[in-house]
Amino acid sequence: MAAPTQPRLAPHPSGQSATGLLGQPRWFLTLWGTDMWERFSFYGMSAILVLFATAPSSDGGLGMSNEDAALLFGLYMASVFIASVPGGWIGDRILGSYRAVLHGGVLIGLGHLCMAVPATGFFYPGLLLIAAGTGMLKPNMASLLSAFYDRQDRASRDAGFAIFYMSVQVSALIAPLVVGAVGEGVNWHLGFALAALGMGAGLVQYVRGARHFAGVGGAPERSATPLQRTRVLRLSLAAAALVLAGYAADALLGTFEIGHVMALIGLLCVVSPVVCFWRLIRNPLLSAGERTRVKTYIWLFLASAVFWALFLQGGSVFTLFAKESTDREVFGTTVPASWFHAAIPLFVLLTAPVFAWLWKRSGDRIPTAAKYAVGMGSTGCAYLLMALAALAASGGERVSPLWLVTSFLLLAAGEVAFAPVGMSATTAIAPATFTSQMVSLFWLSGALGGGVGGNALKVSGHEVPGPGYFLALGLAALVVAGSLVLARRPLTRLLGV
Repeated sequence: MAAPTQPRLAPHPSGQSATGLLGQPRWFLTLWGTDMWERFSFYGMSAILVLFATAPSSDGGLGMSNEDAALLFGLYMASVFIASVPGGWIGDRILGSYRAVLHGGVLIGLGHLCMAVPATGFFYPGLLLIAAGTGMLKPNMASLLSAFYDRQDRASRDAGFAIFYMSVQVSALIAPLVVGAVGEGVNWHLGFALAALGMGAGLVQYVRGARHFAGVGGAPERSATPLQRTRVLRLSLAAAALVLAGYAADALLGTFEIGHVMALIGLLCVVSPVVCFWRLIRNPLLSAGERTRVKTYIWLFLASAVFWALFLQGGSVFTLFAKESTDREVFGTTVPASWFHAAIPLFVLLTAPVFAWLWKRSGDRIPTAAKYAVGMGSTGCAYLLMALAALAASGGERVSPLWLVTSFLLLAAGEVAFAPVGMSATTAIAPATFTSQMVSLFWLSGALGGGVGGNALKVSGHEVPGPGYFLALGLAALVVAGSLVLARRPLTRLLGV
């Protein structure tokens, strides 16, 4: 799909006066529709990814062990977040957020189409395309949404992000049910094809609705110079050539395996945040106050990494628990394990309005660090509950699905309290011309967390996690939550949010 150099936009200075369904501005509805369909493709594919990876090859799967499948899922999620760094830079400096979102959606669609092909050779390239596209789309979508709000109106910004976060969960609720039923019940690759169809629908409505943006996101605020573009292109090509040469030599020696690619992604999970913070803090365009805020943000970054390390296991470890240890018989029919993925978006829909109302009503009385602590505490409680469920299932029995469903409720509450506020705070803290790159740093915390969390089950040495596994991670989350509460005042003062 050829992208226009800039969308054709109708006059609409504030982005707030023209309204559509439910009284929301038309620009909001366009962004919501795009993210809704992108989330449909993302959650639909994610719901069956671990199940497809662990299914025997005779059933069309990859035949992986549980530990390797959890690692694959964690590192795939990590690669999505890592890709947000170049994706954010491209949006900030080259394309502008509108075209970056468009190109990212195209890459995601192509990736899902690759996974729809019933051949293993297309599976891993498909995952890489989806990761690259999501890394382009997500930080620039947040930047585009943020641009419609006054930078000083933090309460409205937090509430707006929470409403947006709630809205897109509609498709996240439907996707596991539809894609899971087709993928598990009919054919894995037909499920992946449905995800591709969803992303295609999102691209169509995004292009059609761009006229309501009033020029927002049409061009980068601080475009890279030709010299900067050339330097980045050369470094990127050199790095790609080095990686390809290394893996080519690995293949010629007959020692190549997909675990070597996973190892590289794991290394990037650790190195990328360090490099990005170092470069941003040293940037001469930052004022002294902005540099202090970025340095202080490192503490929120580390808290975010812990949160994502735990939350992302809802798609891997919790799915394996649903498959191996949960009683899924309902009226003589076995409920697909992938359907449990619908629990989180369902509970997000129920809890997001509560948190949006609470944040709006409290204004500045509840600082960002305290909101982080609420999300972390809820996530920790989910793991403690799963420790009890694992204890009940330790004798080989299948336990009631209510254990898992209630844990997903707590995870959803943690996500709603944590993720939208984290993204909103990141855009508020960001120096004016570095918004997308700061959002990329927020997602890099997910990369670090995904990499660490993906390895957790493998390090534990268990096919299905036991009570000790969940207990240790739950207590770690509560310790971080308590630390955030104790440090809320100095963090608020230094961050200025």
